[in-house]
Amino acid sequence: MARRRQIYEGKAKILYEGPEPGTIIQYFKDDATAFNAQKKGTISGKGVLNNRISEHIFTLLGQIGVPTHFIRRLNMREQLVRQVEIVPIEVVVRNVAAGSLSKKLGIEEGTQLPRTLIEYCYKDDALGDPLISEEHIACFGWATQEEMHDIADMAIRINDFMCGLFAGIGIRLVDFKLEFGRLYDGDYSRVILADEISPDGCRLWDMVTNEKLDKDRFRRDLGGEVEAYQEVARRLGLLPEGLDTTVLDLDTHRKKREKEEG
Repeated sequence: MARRRQIYEGKAKILYEGPEPGTIIQYFKDDATAFNAQKKGTISGKGVLNNRISEHIFTLLGQIGVPTHFIRRLNMREQLVRQVEIVPIEVVVRNVAAGSLSKKLGIEEGTQLPRTLIEYCYKDDALGDPLISEEHIACFGWATQEEMHDIADMAIRINDFMCGLFAGIGIRLVDFKLEFGRLYDGDYSRVILADEISPDGCRLWDMVTNEKLDKDRFRRDLGGEVEAYQEVARRLGLLPEGLDTTVLDLDTHRKKREKEEG
């Protein structure tokens, strides 16, 4: 098999040249980073779980008419996607106060926001992905006004859908990040959903216990990251039934596992 040409390597994924023009292979790594890569580690099996979870959510979004870059999953760690020009803006959708919002504005974590909040950050690791306004976006030409309308509309639609999806499996969608890209057809381009949607870029809390089922377990040294990601996949129906994988109390589960390994 001919060696594939690597196009880009990010914190959680590697992009390779696709088999057809206009396609890319997106490979999901087990690497975990936090605080703009200041904290690094590995979550064994994370890439496999994120590939499945992202495939599932992108497929469902496609079915309700949200245009995405997803074509199909190729294997356990890879999916085929459309090649896009990434808009250099990270879109953060918040339903509940948490993370940097709580820290910056002194709002207690877990406070339900009076309305859904959409934030924009400039995609630049060296600068720490700074928070920006729509005025910055217009001033520096990072996206057109029409593109920003489409992005905001899609973000709200995706949020409405995902809130319902996760509420149906007992998970509170606290916040999540999205990335968009321009898909070109000749001189014309349209903005579509790109990147991934997984516990890496979402805050997901169990509705009953408030247990964190996302990357905050890594950020905050809570442990049990793999079990948390597995639990999200299990509730979404992506893990084989009959396996004893239900994890509601991650602390107890982790201690039991450490005891077995010790």
